[in-house]
Amino acid sequence: IKEKELSSAFDLAKNAYNLGIDGIIIEDLGLSRILREKIPHLKLHASTQMSVHSVSALPILKEMGFVRVVAAREMSKTDLTALCNRAEELGMEIEVFVHGALCMCLSGQCQLSAFLGQRSGNRGLCAGPCRLPFKAEKGTGYDLSLKDLSLLDHLNELREMGVKSFKIEGRMKRPEYVACAVASAKQSLEKGYIDPALAETLKNVFSRQGFTDGYYTDSLGRDMFGIRTKEDVVSADKAFPLLHQLYRGERQSVPVSVKAEIRENTPMELKLSDGENTVTVLGDTPQKAKTKALEQDDVLNSLTKFGGTPYYAEGGGVDLQEGLFVSKGSLNELRRRAIEELDIKRAETKIEPCYAEYSAKNFTPETRNQSLICRFEDKTQIPDDLSGISAIVYPLEKNPDLNISAEKIADIPRGIISEDLIQKRLRLFKEYGFNTCLCGNLASVEIARKEGFNIIADTGLNIFNSESVAKAEEWGVKAATLSYELSIEESKFQSDLPLGIIAYGKVPLMTFKNCPIKNGKTCNECDKRGVLTDRMGIDFPVRCRMGYSEMLNSVPIWLADRKTELNHLDFLTLYFTDESRERVTEVINAYKNGLSTDIKYTRGLYYKGTI
Repeated sequence: IKEKELSSAFDLAKNAYNLGIDGIIIEDLGLSRILREKIPHLKLHASTQMSVHSVSALPILKEMGFVRVVAAREMSKTDLTALCNRAEELGMEIEVFVHGALCMCLSGQCQLSAFLGQRSGNRGLCAGPCRLPFKAEKGTGYDLSLKDLSLLDHLNELREMGVKSFKIEGRMKRPEYVACAVASAKQSLEKGYIDPALAETLKNVFSRQGFTDGYYTDSLGRDMFGIRTKEDVVSADKAFPLLHQLYRGERQSVPVSVKAEIRENTPMELKLSDGENTVTVLGDTPQKAKTKALEQDDVLNSLTKFGGTPYYAEGGGVDLQEGLFVSKGSLNELRRRAIEELDIKRAETKIEPCYAEYSAKNFTPETRNQSLICRFEDKTQIPDDLSGISAIVYPLEKNPDLNISAEKIADIPRGIISEDLIQKRLRLFKEYGFNTCLCGNLASVEIARKEGFNIIADTGLNIFNSESVAKAEEWGVKAATLSYELSIEESKFQSDLPLGIIAYGKVPLMTFKNCPIKNGKTCNECDKRGVLTDRMGIDFPVRCRMGYSEMLNSVPIWLADRKTELNHLDFLTLYFTDESRERVTEVINAYKNGLSTDIKYTRGLYYKGTI
């Protein structure tokens, strides 16, 4: 959420709260900070965009006031079990995606749509470029397009491990899709299986060559990939007409107690209660029966006809005096009015209204004493002359034995396969003089804090506004690298922390647990380097990092000749990936002296911004 949007975002959340909404799913650290302060009773759910795929993220979310966490879709059964166990210890809930479209990139870490067309997936406007042809050598031809996720056969197992909520992803889907997916999920929970005909209909209504549970079952690989074929579209067209019956009436999911009293010379009385809300309505006064008197079964049948409503009868009874008569029409009218009253009662908000206000801060940027930080991938890239460089950032998976004079910062990968491994590597790095970590994930922040490191927030934390900077400061963060998606103008906001940007480099556009390069070759054949080629013939490098891999942009960001426009920032990071030592030296000199370049480059989103 951009700085200029914070006020309206707060107002929207406040209005929703005052209308009685139960909670909000949120990613932005800044807005979460505002809501925690201004509307403390509003329940915060951590979005899957927060990239929670490791247990150490939970304590920090608990500190922030989150009560539920939507887990990353990349988690295996083993990982989810550990997450649920830790959540239970902390008094938190876990929500899991169980059906629907599956992003190739770790949620919250994708820049592809933003960089290729300004439509930010992190701001809810993904254009889905990963569904276009991106080819790995000997791959599928669509090596960024995964089949849709379906864990519907595992729902009871998930419930047993402690998952509290199941989420069906239905962006831009038709009502028939929703009806079929929900019906299948309910049937799986209640019966332990899905009828073959319904399962086939679910596949036909929308899939990409079928479904996958590969992340959950830890069965990564080529079988997880798929595209939307003509056969899939034809199958959907045939399935849609068959599904209308699934959503014609409302699902009866709310049990109500039905108590009626019918006595002589007294208006009929009907009480409905859902266990929390109770309503009482009065009807016509019964008459003495001239022929056939009312019987209990007749009364119950009339008063429990809840079809077309969310209610079904459970418990209660009828106190009926013998020898009385009232028409079925009167009983039906009594039931209708009671249902209307219960609807109204259940819709009433039961909260103290919030009248708080929030206004964005006015800020005039000042010129800062700016430093240069170099981020390297390999020791062979580091030049002998590091004069003018305040610090170097070095990958946690590499040998930390560096003989340099600049400050040394350990770079923790955004994708965490093993927290134990991260801890062991940090302890090793500390022995070699590393005292600061670059953290792009909530779990890495928590791990680094426990290991006694200073912390610099990386782009993966999506620091986007002054309030998210303030939240990072509360964690003990010493400096913050702003999101790639902020324009230069949008990065001019108040901060007590040193702020910087990635000012050079082929930046990571996607982070993968399921490496697309493996669709065509093994890890040994790849040697931790691969290439994806798009439909225009443009190559995007892919590199491996401690169990996850990343797709880099095809060309580097270049801002050396625009340095005067960046003087409100405290530091600029030069992000070196596949550059030689000689090229590294050239780039550093260019940024020291404000030079242009003759190679192909991009300005990223620093002047275009995101929608």
